[in-house]
Amino acid sequence: MRATNRAHQDAMSDRLVLGTAQLGLDYGVANRTGKPNRFQAEEIVRVAWQNGIREIDTAQGYGTSEDVLGQIISLFQGIEELRITTKPHPQLNHLDEHSMKSALEASLQKLRLSSLYGFMLHKESFLDLWHKGLGDILTGFVRQGLVKHIGISVYHPDRALDALRTDGIDFVQLPTNILDRRFAKAGAFAVAKELGKTIYIRSVFLQGLLLLDENQLPFAMRGFAPLVGRIGLFCKRHNIEKGVLALGYLNKAFPNGKIVFGAETAEQVRENIRCWDTELSKEIIVAVDKEFCVEEETILNPSLWPRR
Repeated sequence: MRATNRAHQDAMSDRLVLGTAQLGLDYGVANRTGKPNRFQAEEIVRVAWQNGIREIDTAQGYGTSEDVLGQIISLFQGIEELRITTKPHPQLNHLDEHSMKSALEASLQKLRLSSLYGFMLHKESFLDLWHKGLGDILTGFVRQGLVKHIGISVYHPDRALDALRTDGIDFVQLPTNILDRRFAKAGAFAVAKELGKTIYIRSVFLQGLLLLDENQLPFAMRGFAPLVGRIGLFCKRHNIEKGVLALGYLNKAFPNGKIVFGAETAEQVRENIRCWDTELSKEIIVAVDKEFCVEEETILNPSLWPRR
């Protein structure tokens, strides 16, 4: 598989990351197609590759995602350009070096790689184990050449700041979108820049909620209809698409952040890249900041959403 546009590739590769939960699970409130089959998964990764995306995010907890990715990326010419980050299963004993190394080696075997770009802790609570031996275990993997960078996924701003200030942690993944700017307000992006660490932004579409119309909401989530309606009215007022709003806002408002996005189809990858490339005016960025500022975790954290 070869890139078709080098200039576009270079522009994309710096900040866009393909998230692959959808390749191993039925994932997201807006998912209408389910988990893609092997051919569809390969097309998703191929389109991302052709458009210069060189970072991939996966996890042991994402069903068959690692296995599928391993089969696909083995076909690539230039595989050394790929930067893949995975996460050990959160149910592992993270203070058991043997278990952690076995998990890392299992991921490498499934992905058909000799080393990883990133190894990311799946929950912010594991930060409490860092000085109890976990930090030594993970930095040992770096010294052994099994992984290049250590990171952690967090849910709360105070934990993001703790992680960024922890020696040995190189990157933090956190949720941010047009509704959720808690981490920016807490200074996480400023601290990361000061310390030379990287922030990966997830939940850019809030599991697809930001792309839905009111009549597309699952019955259990009908209470979100007023908020979804406000987003729709904002887009109509400014004559922009919801995808452009979601990705264009992050592109402009957080220029130092890397953006993790997922897709169930190759067409969604193309569409996300198009939206990313559509520049929003400074006026719209200001309008978003003024119009949307949600603090309720019951909205911002999908694990707290009503299910029935």
